[in-house]
Amino acid sequence: QVQLVESGGGLVQAGGSLRISCVASGNIFGINVMAWYRQAPGRQRELVASITSERLTTYADSVKGRFTISRDNTKTTLTLQMNSLKPEDTATYYCKAEKINHLPAWGQGTQVTVSS
Repeated sequence: QVQLVESGGGLVQAGGSLRISCVASGNIFGINVMAWYRQAPGRQRELVASITSERLTTYADSVKGRFTISRDNTKTTLTLQMNSLKPEDTATYYCKAEKINHLPAWGQGTQVTVSS
């Protein structure tokens, strides 16, 4: 089983930057895709960005050019660098890890609040 722990959320003014991280532990062998999702109050959880074990990345249109997802060489730490933050980026951000033939693992979430 994979455990995910996020950190780094907080309060930032619009236009500012924030970096959030997610550390994977447990049975991490075989994790292929890791991703960041977010969920704002009253809205569905949505994909923000994902990265494969080959470091192929995808981004939601709303964050392209502002957010950067990365994984370290051990592939156990996932990071999301968020620049030019907007109030609409306010949400709880969740880390997700996927392995073939396993249910995905989710972190507990970290709150990001962007003030206008």
